[in-house]
Amino acid sequence: MTSPSLQACQLIVRATLVDIVDRNKFDHWYETEHLPDALKAFKAQRAWRGWSQTNPLVHFAFYEFANLAEADAIQSSPALAALIAEFDRMWGKRVVRTREVIEIAGTLKTT
Repeated sequence: MTSPSLQACQLIVRATLVDIVDRNKFDHWYETEHLPDALKAFKAQRAWRGWSQTNPLVHFAFYEFANLAEADAIQSSPALAALIAEFDRMWGKRVVRTREVIEIAGTLKTT
């Protein structure tokens, strides 16, 4: 069994727009600016994002890290603080977000 500290981890950011009118602008900004900036600043292995099909106001971003220590280090990093400041400058109270660090407990592949 692999040590939990060596398991792959993800930082998942859930952003909920207050008004659907902001969706296109938010989508473009996140795709062209925020996601690439965060990937670089976090030194994550990869990043991707998507919109909820249940609620069109909800956007998710995923950042993958090699282990829990790397994912945890982001939580108190100057990189995250700078990205939060930029996000708040752009969106203020028009977008509410939460962050979760998820340790990958297991994966399956089709054969």
